Amino acid sequence: MPTTADPFGPDGLFGSMSEEIEQAMEAMRAHQKRAEEIQAELSRSSATVTSKDRMVTVKVGPQGQVLGLTFHTTGYQEMAPSQLGKLLTDLLNEARAQMGEQVIRAMKQFEGVGDMLRLGLSGGSNLDQLLEPLRSMRPGHDADAEAERRRAGRQEEFRE
Repeated sequence: MPTTADPFGPDGLFGSMSEEIEQAMEAMRAHQKRAEEIQAELSRSSATVTSKDRMVTVKVGPQGQVLGLTFHTTGYQEMAPSQLGKLLTDLLNEARAQMGEQVIRAMKQFEGVGDMLRLGLSGGSNLDQLLEPLRSMRPGHDADAEAERRRAGRQEEFRE
């Protein structure tokens, strides 16, 4: 009786596929390890912004939470409440935007991973959808998003 070659062996039908799967799994393990490292780094990150007149400094954490407000002078006592409120709001928004940019820069290292998952597995993730909440914290995001929607709409006209 003739011996049948192992279809999963090195010379078998599925041998190279097994190697490709193992290489993909090794790459995913490396990406997962790096993601854990970045997550740990980001959990210790913060963004700090000081007003132009150096009267107040705000500090926010990786999820935009307020970590500190420091008043360096007593000048705020002479400000109208609405003026102080606007100053603090502007500083906090700027610090949150900076923190969001840090997170986006860190996540850009994984830009091709979503495509790799989508190709390899059904129902992979979309990195742009994951990053959208962070991008929305950036000043001017609404105008950028509207321009992108208009551009996408124009492109749809040519596809039909």
